[in-house]
Amino acid sequence: MPQRQYITTAIDYPNAAPHMGHVLEKVLADVVTRWKRLSRDAKKFPKAEDAVRFQIGTDEHGVKIQRTAEKEGVTPKELVDRNVPLFQDLYGRLQISYDAFVRTTDKKKHWPTVQALWEKLNAAGKLEKRSYTGLYCSGCERFMTKKDLEDGKCAIHKAAPEEVTEENYFFTLSKDAAWLKTLLTEGMKKGGYQIVPDFRANETLSLIEQGLEDVSFSRPKSSLAWGIPVPGDEDHVMYVWCDALTNYISGLDYFGAGGISEVARHERTGDVSRLGVEWWDDAEVTHVIGKDISRFHALIWPAMLKAAGVRTPDRLLIHGFLTSEGEKMSKSLGNVVVPQDVIEKYGVDPLRFYLSHEVPVGRDGDFSWERFEELYDSALRNKLGNLLNRVLILIQKEGGEIINIEKFKYGSDDMYWNPGKEWADNSTSYWKVYSEAFSEFKLNSALEIAVNLMVIGNGRIDDLKPWSLSGPDKIKMLSAFAELLRHISLMLLPFIPETAQRISRQLNVPYVEKMLEKDFVITDEMKQWGSQKKWKKVGEPEILFPKVE
Repeated sequence: MPQRQYITTAIDYPNAAPHMGHVLEKVLADVVTRWKRLSRDAKKFPKAEDAVRFQIGTDEHGVKIQRTAEKEGVTPKELVDRNVPLFQDLYGRLQISYDAFVRTTDKKKHWPTVQALWEKLNAAGKLEKRSYTGLYCSGCERFMTKKDLEDGKCAIHKAAPEEVTEENYFFTLSKDAAWLKTLLTEGMKKGGYQIVPDFRANETLSLIEQGLEDVSFSRPKSSLAWGIPVPGDEDHVMYVWCDALTNYISGLDYFGAGGISEVARHERTGDVSRLGVEWWDDAEVTHVIGKDISRFHALIWPAMLKAAGVRTPDRLLIHGFLTSEGEKMSKSLGNVVVPQDVIEKYGVDPLRFYLSHEVPVGRDGDFSWERFEELYDSALRNKLGNLLNRVLILIQKEGGEIINIEKFKYGSDDMYWNPGKEWADNSTSYWKVYSEAFSEFKLNSALEIAVNLMVIGNGRIDDLKPWSLSGPDKIKMLSAFAELLRHISLMLLPFIPETAQRISRQLNVPYVEKMLEKDFVITDEMKQWGSQKKWKKVGEPEILFPKVE
């Protein structure tokens, strides 16, 4: 039975402007979300807002924010209020189609949910206050062990952690090792709690085998004042994980807006918010996150939810890192790629296309200006733009009209090869492979189906030379190429939505004006070859992707 889909990303840390790593994650999640909307059961969910919810946000507390604000001579609140709009503006430009944006400084919805969860964890005996001396990495916002370090330094931030001694509340994760191992192994066998790709699940199991340690869940207010106060202990503020991870349910107001004062009522009645029931209890929940925080989502978060009596999510979709010219992006190396620079030079959809095409889900990817330019010219300008332009110009020379190519046949002498028949015979299998790739979260494989159709179209038009034909045969052949482009544009819709609509507008297909609406669905009829009976005439050709000097 079709379920609601609740898709989230990690919440971004706004101590500075967004970078390409943020863009990679948001584009990945947006492509998945758009496909879920486009392929939903429209009979059960006529409105997309009832079928799919996509949430992102910002993680606005912690040491890095506090220290950055001190360096800049502003308050932490002033810093995040300045930087958060940078993320929202960029995601707006990138057409990230989120439904909700959570800020952890939201005292009306986020704080009450976090504090209610803390009380549930405390009541379950999962929080212990103890003195602790450890190695603290401010970049990772966590205590580390020596086995986490490389040459005495954090492997990610290349800096030695500070030795810190303080009294903290700890979440007793070590007691959940056996349960977590069962959760992961059973999920891999039976399709339950799923980590995608599989090798990330094996990495997590390896961590459990090495032994789990309890996790610091608070910091003294004397060392970290910028955070959510611990209920009943105003000398402590919550440390990152109870605060940040809880955004996935605070955005749903899971425990009700009453927060702490409502905890007893919820425990007596089992009542949760309507959003919580629809989008957590009764939905398929997918967290899209980076590999650097996968252990916290795969281990700490399920254990927290179990202790609080809340079900675990269904899936972690884990992506890799994005390097630049084969090296980690670094200001000192001068190889940091600024998202706005790419957009200003090439546009939004070429960036979305590059990330979707070049970075397989779960693996690291590389941003190369040379490769970007090559892909822009070869795939977008030549394979896609050139094919559309050639076909439309040839049709316009014949008056702009096309015929429905569902069942047309050539003469009995078969003097011309029929592209329409080949594509009609194979269109169902193309869509089947495309949909299966999405169901397995092999997004670059799904995109490759559309790219391969571009290659086939360009090859066939060169071979067949429709411009050398005349009369009905010419119109039949050109109509088949127009129909191929109609299918290509639909397949591109989750990846490069604005371009997909521009293609369809030039083709003048009947549904074009609805394509960017959230309620639009790619129906089974649209996937059928020659299904658009009312489509009689194409529009005027325009350049899709201009040459960039």
